[in-house]
Amino acid sequence: IKELLRVMRTIDDRIVHELNTTIPTASFVGKIDAGQTCKELYQSLMDAHTSRERIIKNCIAQTSSVVKTLREEREKAQDDVALLKQLRKEQTKLKLMQSELNVEEVVNDRSWKVLS
Repeated sequence: IKELLRVMRTIDDRIVHELNTTIPTASFVGKIDAGQTCKELYQSLMDAHTSRERIIKNCIAQTSSVVKTLREEREKAQDDVALLKQLRKEQTKLKLMQSELNVEEVVNDRSWKVLS
């Protein structure tokens, strides 16, 4: 998921470049509709943010379900070391995914500030 999010955040990483290539200079003002181009960039950014958030939340929901199941199994078999190890691994994964929501918020805020 880290690699997928990195690729999906390309638009945010390149927002300044996108703006520089989107907004026409004085010599191109009449040839390019800056308003339409900005609307398209805005929509692309919105779509990217929405899809990333949806993916992260889906992963959190799936991992939460796995953690819940493993906890229930752990209560039944408290001596199972392998089960405990798997539970810890899934809990760590869940925490990392939850922290990705915070990262996503920072990335989104930065992009919106630059776009504004």
